[in-house]
Amino acid sequence: MSVSLEQLRRCHFAVDLGAARTRVYVKGAGLVVDQPSVAAVNVRSGSLIAVGDFAEQMTGRTPDYIRVVRPISGGTVVDIDMAQRMLRHLMGDKMRRALRRKARLRAAACTPHDADPLAQRATIETLLGLGARRVELVDTLIAAAVGCGLPVERPEATMIMVCGAAATQVAVLSLGSIVTAQRIPVGGEAVDHAIVQYLRHSHELLLPSQSVRPLQLALSGNGLTPQGPPQTEINGRDVATGLPRTVRVDTSAVREAIQTPLTAVLDGIGKVLRECPPDLVADLADRGIIMVGGSALLSGFDQMVREATGMPVFIAERPDLCAARGLGEMLEGRIEPLVLDPLAA
Repeated sequence: MSVSLEQLRRCHFAVDLGAARTRVYVKGAGLVVDQPSVAAVNVRSGSLIAVGDFAEQMTGRTPDYIRVVRPISGGTVVDIDMAQRMLRHLMGDKMRRALRRKARLRAAACTPHDADPLAQRATIETLLGLGARRVELVDTLIAAAVGCGLPVERPEATMIMVCGAAATQVAVLSLGSIVTAQRIPVGGEAVDHAIVQYLRHSHELLLPSQSVRPLQLALSGNGLTPQGPPQTEINGRDVATGLPRTVRVDTSAVREAIQTPLTAVLDGIGKVLRECPPDLVADLADRGIIMVGGSALLSGFDQMVREATGMPVFIAERPDLCAARGLGEMLEGRIEPLVLDPLAA
């Protein structure tokens, strides 16, 4: 990590490309972009109509000639050209002109743990298209750990759980590196999908695609915990008639419906702990697990992890911004590299 830190200090801006939101940190200016990773395109002319919040509001409400696309999936760029166009509009002409004036413009970006070479290359190509001459890639787990203030450079174990929209990444860190990690292809979107399918099959109710988040409706209060509200009202469309309908749903049934995706996450945590050296596991028994990422805010999720592992579980402050903040800390040179020099003979 010492070499990459030195390179990161030379970078001028950093991008956290998430499945749900895209964030841009500019050295000396801070976080300048925090918008949904969504773009709306006119399929007849190919022109870009909207990006970010406005494009997300258009999802499911557009005429035939407008298509809402997500060029980023699970932290991986799946449409380089559209991702570049989206980033240009999100950053704005003024910010891009200021960056272009930098000599040998350098950029940094987060990539998911164990991202394959093609995914890494797609991220690099996206930022090169914005004018960067060199792109440094940082593991999302490292960036998030730095962003939430974990002592990643010390010879002691810290465990982090990045709860994203498309995937959950779990890792044990020590001496500035990843000791063991797992990437589970289950995130907030899988939980949302489980709730939508439950309402469709059990209540014959279709939820609006983007007008409301299913979790915010079905898991109000204490959410996943039995102490939450026994019932909640859901507004949607009747499958048979197509007319609006309101149903009362037992939250206990909703909790049961989302057990499958969440169980996969708990299995991943168990695998990481089993592969971790015993001395580091002993450290974790006291320090516990830090949850970051937007899906960490799922009410009651931390308690579920706590009960499954028997370890303390904490949610970071502003967990959705930890990775972007971590990149910013590295760019600004606030993280001192750990130098392990060989001992003299």
